[in-house]
Amino acid sequence: MKVANSIGICMDHSFANLMEFTVDPIETKKIESSFNHQEKEDGLVKSESLMHNKEQHEQKAFYKHLEKIIIGYTDVILFGPTNAKTELFNILKADHRYAKIKIEVIETDKMTENQQHAFVKKHFSRK
Repeated sequence: MKVANSIGICMDHSFANLMEFTVDPIETKKIESSFNHQEKEDGLVKSESLMHNKEQHEQKAFYKHLEKIIIGYTDVILFGPTNAKTELFNILKADHRYAKIKIEVIETDKMTENQQHAFVKKHFSRK
């Protein structure tokens, strides 16, 4: 049985790769936002305002899903090339339930899955 207290999350606004730091090989679980490019195009045809409202709603639901996962860990790194990690961090920081969780935000370039695994291993092995 794997017991993990640490998780690395490589993310942007449309997906998050979750990687638990364990002694076993790291496995990636991918979570995708339900707001996709096709929905954006369809929304722009109907109404730009409606599309932005839907995008914000879907983004909020995506972050809520990640919040529910993060609450089960003691050490979290949020990384990736976009500002989505910072947006999620600010949401978590404002919620007292996450006060005892060590959460770090690290700016990185776009990475392959193997590079993400190596990044998470290196980060948590230093501790």
